[in-house]
Amino acid sequence: MTDITMPKLSDSMEEGTILSWLKADGDTVAAGEELVEIETDKANMTYESPEAGVLSIVAAAGEALPVGAPIARVGASAGAPAAAPAGPVAGEDDSAGGAAEIVSPAPPAGSASAADAEGAAAPSPSMPAVGERNGNGARSVFATPIARRLAAAHGVELAALSGTGPRGRVMRADVAAAAGIAAPPAPTSAASVAPPAAPVASVAPAGPAADGVEIRELSRLQQVVARRMAEAKATVPEFQVQTEVAMDAALALRAELKAAAGEGGVVPSVNDLIVKASALALRAHPLANGSYKDGRFELHPRVNVGIAVAAQDALVVPTITDADTRSLGSIAAEARRLAGRVRDGQITPPELSGGTFTVSNLGMYGMTAINPVINVPQAAILGVGATRDVLARDAQGEIVDRSLMTLTLTCDHRILYGADAAEFLAAIRELLERPLRLAL
Repeated sequence: MTDITMPKLSDSMEEGTILSWLKADGDTVAAGEELVEIETDKANMTYESPEAGVLSIVAAAGEALPVGAPIARVGASAGAPAAAPAGPVAGEDDSAGGAAEIVSPAPPAGSASAADAEGAAAPSPSMPAVGERNGNGARSVFATPIARRLAAAHGVELAALSGTGPRGRVMRADVAAAAGIAAPPAPTSAASVAPPAAPVASVAPAGPAADGVEIRELSRLQQVVARRMAEAKATVPEFQVQTEVAMDAALALRAELKAAAGEGGVVPSVNDLIVKASALALRAHPLANGSYKDGRFELHPRVNVGIAVAAQDALVVPTITDADTRSLGSIAAEARRLAGRVRDGQITPPELSGGTFTVSNLGMYGMTAINPVINVPQAAILGVGATRDVLARDAQGEIVDRSLMTLTLTCDHRILYGADAAEFLAAIRELLERPLRLAL
C-alpha cells in the first residue's frame, strides 16, 4: 500500500485541516480520483488519489495535521502494510521561482526609525453521481466545497438535493434554492474576487455571551492568517516610507491604451500600471526583491509580484510571475486570468506561490493611504491609496488640477535600510510619473 500524507499545497503551508472525505473508508478508488478536501493557509483544495486501490482512512475529518503526516493509505487491501511514502507532492513550488542568490548582510550605513469556489472540478467518470451507492452501500453526495459550507450554514441536507452540476454534483445555486435564499453573487472585479475561502464562521457553542455579544470561532484559515500576521509584527522590525505620486501622465497613458484596445480589448488598470512600475523598480533594486532568512540575504532571480485580494473573511495573493519582463497587456491579461481562475475554482498552489513582492491596493474602497503588513518572508510590501484630485501649483506658479496617489512602502529593516527604501520607492514614483517606459 501507499501512504497518503498531508500534502504541501502552498509554499507557506505548515499544516492542513481535513474538511471532508469525498470517498468512504474501504471504497475502491481510481488513480486521479478526488479523495479529500483540505483547508490550507491560503485555500481549500481537493487532493486526488496517487494510485488505484482500496482506501483506508487514517485521519478523520476535522483533524489538523502537519505537512507530511499520514492521512490515509491506498493499495490492494485496507489491511496490507503501508509502503514508503509517495514522492514529492504535486503543487509544491519554489518560493521564488528559481535558486536564490545568497549573500551575507553588511552592517547598515544608516538607519530609519495573504479555493473554494463554485466551479470546483467535476468528478471523474468513475465517481458516482449524487444518490448512487459506494462500495460500502453508503450514499455518496458530491458537492462543491462552497455548496457544502452553504448547506451546513442553513441546515440543508445535501443528500436530499438533485444536483445540477456535472454528473449530478450539487452546486451553490442548488443549496440556495433549497434554503430559500438568494445565491451569493459572483464577484466581478479582481479587487472583489472571493478566494478559495475558509468555512463559514459559526457561533461558538459555549454559553450565551453577556450583553448580547456574538462570539464566533475563527476558521482554520483565519487562525493561520492571524498567527502569521502576529508573527510578522512580532518578529519583523518594519518601518514605512511614503510618497505622493502625480498620476496625471499615467492616467493619460491608460486612456490612450483604452482607446487603442477598442471594444473587447484588455485595458490595463491603474493597479496593472503599479505592478509593472514595481517590477521594473525591483529589477533595479535587488534587495527589495529579496528576503532575510537565517542571518542571510536571499536575492531572488525572478521578479514575481503578488496582488493582495480581499474577501469576506480571508486574503489571497495570486502571483504574476516574471512581471518585469511582461508587457502591460500581458500583466493585465494575467491578472484577469488569475481572477477568473479563482472565480472558477481552478486556482492552483503554484499560482498562489512564489511571490517575491506584494502590492496591496485599497484605492477602490476610497482609502487615501494604507500601511500594509509585510507578507513574510518578502522584504517589502507596497500599499496603494486612491487617486484623488487636488489643486497644486505648476513650475510657473499657476494653480492647476493634479491627480495624486499615496504610496506607502512597508519594509523589513533587516534587509532594507532607510536610504534603500527611499530610492526604491522613488524609482516607482518616477516610472509612474513618466510612464512611457511601462508601455515598452
